[in-house]
Amino acid sequence: MGIEMKPIIAITMGDPSGVGPEIIIKAISSGETADNCTPFVIGDKPAMERAVSICNSPLKIALITEPREAQTLPAGILPLLALSDLTASDIVYGAPSAAAGDAVYQYICHAAKLCLSGKVAAMVTAPINKEAMHRAGHDYPGHTELLADLCGTDDFVMMLAGDILRVGLVTIHEAIEDIPRLVTFEQVLKTIRITAKAVNRLTGKKDAEIAVLALNPHCGEGGKFGNQDTDIIEPAIKAARNEGINAVGPLSADTLFYFAAKGNYDGVVAMYHDQGLIPLKMLHFDDAVNITLGLPIIRTSVDHGTAYNLAGTGTASEKSLVAAVRMAVGMIQ
Repeated sequence: MGIEMKPIIAITMGDPSGVGPEIIIKAISSGETADNCTPFVIGDKPAMERAVSICNSPLKIALITEPREAQTLPAGILPLLALSDLTASDIVYGAPSAAAGDAVYQYICHAAKLCLSGKVAAMVTAPINKEAMHRAGHDYPGHTELLADLCGTDDFVMMLAGDILRVGLVTIHEAIEDIPRLVTFEQVLKTIRITAKAVNRLTGKKDAEIAVLALNPHCGEGGKFGNQDTDIIEPAIKAARNEGINAVGPLSADTLFYFAAKGNYDGVVAMYHDQGLIPLKMLHFDDAVNITLGLPIIRTSVDHGTAYNLAGTGTASEKSLVAAVRMAVGMIQ
């Protein structure tokens, strides 16, 4: 009987001017990560070598060209598939560069390609700087939209999940003034469907209860604050229930999260980014995981940004990245 191989997971380095390289070093050094999978990094050698030094890590970097090579390396080795060789001026802490922005884009594209080809089981992403990517000519609001484009799908949802709260978003990285026109019946129903399916899988339930938030304060107060809740969101919830989905709402966001945080709901569908993610990060700042739902690949991520104020100190917490790897492994299994 052969030895069962652990799943190979690609970790993209993210912005080298931020904490990504450092939290990767710390996460790979954790026993949990090494026990559950075979991780390797897609990134930049100078940036990763600097992170090893800053974190005072005993890890040694070994360059690889194919993911399967990571399975043959002994403990204490960090497998790196180097797609860039950035200069010192390109990786100054807190100063994102166009060169780094292009490199970050290439890391993500390559990881997605490896997932789609079946060479790796999942990808986990460290934080990026969108401004740097834009300066390099890659105009995407974030990881989620880029990965959806690479995978050729419009049916995707960004969800952040911890042990208690699991929040799917109807709109993601959008200006507040644009949100009302983007909250459509089709978009709300699609988000409820995809979120419910994911929450069922994460919780092991068949009819997870999904709380759907209103867009306006007090659910529009009978039309005084807007009609989206009665004309769009409520019909979408009814349509979802007719499909057998255990969705309830619309519910006012100012009170819903009190009950959701007590575990009264299995998942929440929020209408926009800050409506759902401010309460989630209040509760799960260190252990929440960003999951892109609806893709033909498994992608998880940290729930935080580049943290330029901590970059170069070696003090940034790796907990969210460890949780993201754990979540990816669970989804593979």
